[in-house]
Amino acid sequence: MSNAQTLPLAEPVQAAAPCCPPLTSAGLSEADAARMAVMFKALADPVRLRLFSRVAAHEGGEACVCDIQDVGVSQPTVSHHLKKLREAGLLTSERRGTWVYYRVEPGVLAAMAGMLSAAAG
Repeated sequence: MSNAQTLPLAEPVQAAAPCCPPLTSAGLSEADAARMAVMFKALADPVRLRLFSRVAAHEGGEACVCDIQDVGVSQPTVSHHLKKLREAGLLTSERRGTWVYYRVEPGVLAAMAGMLSAAAG
């Protein structure tokens, strides 16, 4: 008899619903505008945009900070920018030993594209 345990299967990851309606569908509510502003503010910095792009484009959809930190600023500054991207809900992170691995929050790219798309006519 084996000592192996059977672990329950993880719940399937559901695609995130867009945070906000498309900009062309109607005027934004105060709450939707505030949510969108947080995301766009986080991406408005060139270093943050480059870091976000490197994580999104990294093979396997996940990037170690050691693989993406060469963006022309110091390591503490990279950490600061990655923290801002996490706080805006754009990235998730997981510490493994001494390194932190980042991935784009599930559904965030589709949600951002949806709010920038013209409403279906």
